[in-house]
Amino acid sequence: MIRHLVLFKLNDGVDRERDERVAAGAKAFEELGALVPELRAWECGWNTTQRDIAYDYAISCLVDDREALKAYADHPAHQAAAAQWREFATWVIADIEV
Repeated sequence: MIRHLVLFKLNDGVDRERDERVAAGAKAFEELGALVPELRAWECGWNTTQRDIAYDYAISCLVDDREALKAYADHPAHQAAAAQWREFATWVIADIEV
């Protein structure tokens, strides 16, 4: 199995509480877990600490193998959600075998 981890950092000047794009992007990821059949587990949410090095939002999901990871990455709902986040955030990714 592969765990796919993504950490998002809001761009400078983006206010999580006031920017409607952020709310829409978070909602898109919250709904994504039910839309992609290759996902075995799906978690996402906002960081709860105030440390300077912390990222703002995270996704953690589990897929069976690299083919399933590719299917998830190529899924139209994932592509649409990621496109929303490109407007106001950057991110880093790690895929680890578990």
